[in-house]
Amino acid sequence: MDGTRVSRVRLGRLSGVIAGVLAGIAAVVLAGTAVAHRIVEPASAPFIEATHVPPLLTARGEEVELRYDVYCGNGEAEADVDTPCAADGVVFVRAGDAGPFREMALREDRSTAEGRFVAALPDDIARSASGFSYHARFQSDQTGLTTGVPAGGADAPQRSLPLGRSIEVALGAHEFGRARETDARVVEAAWGTGSAEVGLEQGRNLTPLGGSAFDVEADGTVVVLDEANKRLLRWRDGRAVEALPVTVNGTLADMTIDDDGTVYVLETTASQGLNPLLRVFDRQGVAQGATAVAGRPSQVRVGPAGPVVLQSQSAQWMPAVVGERPVAMSEQVGAARSGRPLPDGRKVVILRTGDQVRVALVGNAGVLRSWIVHSETPVAEVQLAEPRGTGIVLVTRVFTDDRGEYVVLVLDRRGVTQRFSVGSVEWAETAPLSRFRLRGGSLYQLGSTPAGLFVDRFDLEVN
Repeated sequence: MDGTRVSRVRLGRLSGVIAGVLAGIAAVVLAGTAVAHRIVEPASAPFIEATHVPPLLTARGEEVELRYDVYCGNGEAEADVDTPCAADGVVFVRAGDAGPFREMALREDRSTAEGRFVAALPDDIARSASGFSYHARFQSDQTGLTTGVPAGGADAPQRSLPLGRSIEVALGAHEFGRARETDARVVEAAWGTGSAEVGLEQGRNLTPLGGSAFDVEADGTVVVLDEANKRLLRWRDGRAVEALPVTVNGTLADMTIDDDGTVYVLETTASQGLNPLLRVFDRQGVAQGATAVAGRPSQVRVGPAGPVVLQSQSAQWMPAVVGERPVAMSEQVGAARSGRPLPDGRKVVILRTGDQVRVALVGNAGVLRSWIVHSETPVAEVQLAEPRGTGIVLVTRVFTDDRGEYVVLVLDRRGVTQRFSVGSVEWAETAPLSRFRLRGGSLYQLGSTPAGLFVDRFDLEVN
């Protein structure tokens, strides 16, 4: 196996980890899947990588374990990079979010193929009324290299919160083929380079890629990121009204729009040796600056002081711009936190685990309201979890071996106030969690076929 092959194996396996991560996130925070942190080195250099499933939300009485997989190599061509390496690990845990950490050794569990390094938390920490926080460190016996999970260590530890008294929601077995009809098709565009068309290119693994993200402005105008043609396309009342060139690199990207019209484009891929960029544009597409983003970012959303970026390795949200000030990468990592910070100061946290989706709205004093959604049909990714008043609009994908649809739930203190299904029409690749947006009382869905791209609108009931 040559150095190039080693690199491909490593990147392929890491891509699988990251894909698993993205399958567990909402537009919020990850859950139920592994997250990874790795040292970025040339293909022939020694490396150490760790993956972890963070228990972001815990239910009353359940046993809490922290499990990690660790991989490393000495840089030799014949190294088997898919074999877990010999390493030592420690985890630093504490009740709540302040005070000294308690150091615990991670033991190796050879009885399972996953989660080979494990620590069972003591009851006084696992059942703390204020939850717990923690970070881990591993050292390779082969090379002496170390890695921390998350990268911010004690400055930005993982945070787990107790759900408390949750509202239980039972979905039962999903009935496929009963998807709701759209209230309006607000965007319809053919593939191409015309002023009302969206560019299409060959994506990763030969999958077509086009129109990788979209968002909706305050007045209902839909904006599509046409990354292939390097422009923003606007539709109003179902008509294409504007095509604005923007200075993006033309690859897979996520996008969000602030209430003042500022557009943030997160380029999730970068040239070798460079970091991904968060680009800022005014409403007319004029560049306002760009900020290098640490690690592997996967989403951008508007937070209380500017754009926040989801770091897929740590399942944490990092500030990227505060006001008009770009945040340095070291500061991003040190300020990373579990849970997506909302403009009103609350956070929303999601955990997908087994047949459950756990959702919590969090304030300064802890969980304000939470829901546990049970499904008899397997659940894949949570595409969207957005606050609506004191409740949440949740969109999650359910699937079988040969079918898949999205379930939309409007949740409040009474449980489910509205529920319907929408089809999965996704011929072209997009940013992984960019297919749904909530604006006011309407839910918008991005879809595609071999003929082109579309955005449908579903109007939610008034509670």
